[in-house]
Amino acid sequence: MAVNRTPVLKRCRSLDLDPVFLGYDKKSKRQLIRRSRKLSEYGTQLREKQKAKFIYGVLEKPFRNYYDKADRMKGMTGENLMTMLESRLDNVVYRMGFARTRREARQVVGHKHITVNGKVVNVPSYLVKAGDVIEVKEKSRSIQRFKDIAEVTGGRLTPEWVDVDKENLKGTVSQLPKREQIDVPVNEMLIVELYSK
Repeated sequence: MAVNRTPVLKRCRSLDLDPVFLGYDKKSKRQLIRRSRKLSEYGTQLREKQKAKFIYGVLEKPFRNYYDKADRMKGMTGENLMTMLESRLDNVVYRMGFARTRREARQVVGHKHITVNGKVVNVPSYLVKAGDVIEVKEKSRSIQRFKDIAEVTGGRLTPEWVDVDKENLKGTVSQLPKREQIDVPVNEMLIVELYSK
């Protein structure tokens, strides 16, 4: 399985991205020296796609598959794409506060600590639906790691499309997110333009 091992802060600097969107609260002290060359239209579109891929931890082929699926759905392709990326299980676990970062959420799901509607799901790319109940497995709740995570993410705001019971490490997806509820700094229209060439 392919894994993206790029150092997070280095990648954030190159994409002009705040590490907060990935769940990291530290900033890089290094300054990126940029040549004053203007980005072409293609370069701007490519950067937006790279930003979306990096934030959600998706590699090129699955990202392209999401785009194709979003294109076949009713409505705006860009909004469909963002909704699908946001409703990935690893992202929902991160949004509910059961992991500090999206990468940690992916690991928590992969290690079979998460159940969806009472069944263990260990696929980070699993797409949740409205009404799904996501919780940390009964056995895993006593692990020190989840107690530490609960302390760190206790003050984090949860989006309005999920209802979370942080005491019992349980949450419900009340509805699929709309584009205005997704606080990710990505211009999805540029991604659509890039793929529709």
